[in-house]
Amino acid sequence: MNQTYPFYFKLSCILISVVILGFLAMIGQQILIPMVLGLLLAILLMPMCRFLEKRLRFPRGLSSIVASVLALAIIGFVIYELSIQVAKLSNDWPQFQKQFITLTDDLQSWISKTFGVRRKDQLEYLNDTAKKSISTGTAIVETALRSIGYVLMLTGFTFLFTLFFLLYRTHLLKFLVASFSETYHKTVFEIIDNIQFMVKKYLVGLFLQMIIVTILSFIAYTIIGVKYNFMLAILTGILNILPYIGIFTALLIGALITFATAGISHVLFIVIAIIVIHAIDGNIIMPRVVGSKVKINSLIVIIGLVVGEMIWGIAGMLLTIPILAILKIIFDRVEGLQSWGFLMGEDDDVPVFKSTFDKYFLVKKTKIEKIISKSDDKAPE
Repeated sequence: MNQTYPFYFKLSCILISVVILGFLAMIGQQILIPMVLGLLLAILLMPMCRFLEKRLRFPRGLSSIVASVLALAIIGFVIYELSIQVAKLSNDWPQFQKQFITLTDDLQSWISKTFGVRRKDQLEYLNDTAKKSISTGTAIVETALRSIGYVLMLTGFTFLFTLFFLLYRTHLLKFLVASFSETYHKTVFEIIDNIQFMVKKYLVGLFLQMIIVTILSFIAYTIIGVKYNFMLAILTGILNILPYIGIFTALLIGALITFATAGISHVLFIVIAIIVIHAIDGNIIMPRVVGSKVKINSLIVIIGLVVGEMIWGIAGMLLTIPILAILKIIFDRVEGLQSWGFLMGEDDDVPVFKSTFDKYFLVKKTKIEKIISKSDDKAPE
């Protein structure tokens, strides 16, 4: 017997479920973030494991370890190179102080001439601010040390989850299939296949996009003559992964480092270079390399980024698009959730209920034509 529930009841259940899931995601972020990262990496590394097992006759345990260690080595190499560049950047701190003092002196002169605020009053305000900043220095150092520890913990747990997802992938697949009746087995397999295909294509496309943006940034920074061009290029490529806000963060970091090492005259060229690279990425690289692997409209992406940052911080922003894409694949193939999948997609997506829309607009068109014909008949000759 099929029972139809009223709309307010369904809406209440949805809102309660969203609140509960959000609360669980917040309190369990230390295990959920590396778990999701490990799942995505495991899906990406699965073809390598299959190659090692079928062609080189590796046992599953050994192939999983080799693939996981290789991924960890690549990530560790990038972090190591960035840390070396950051350590070298500290040598230019005295020059940055000199540039900052010069800029502050010019700014004080401008404020004094424009608003009539004496330099003595400005210095008193700056001294008070500096004392407050020094008093919070210990807290800043403590926060930095916690961040380093968190990154190390996240890397370790992500490696373990990747390894175990690769090792027990068949066991987990059997569990998912056994969790549903035989009627839905075909749908379960279809959802799993689509998620694997989407994640692999999306992550590979994102990796290629990051490499291309890094190369373009390195060429631009080298032509401009910016110091630490390699570090800035890698940062620009990595931050470009974050939709909308990543490029602005890269612009800010690049402008500050350029100001500290090359002067304010080069900052304008850096701004122009990053804007041009972002335009090339948005109009040429992104559509062709990443393409339509993930069909999520911009409104849902923005909402997802805000919610992801509120729940998981920067990691939530990085994982927003893959999680939304996985949810859309599930919504598109589960009866009763197709409307949510259509809401998350673009306008050119063909919804399951397209025939309903066609009938609706056909009826509206017929009514309008009848009204027009009646008004023509009543019109005087």
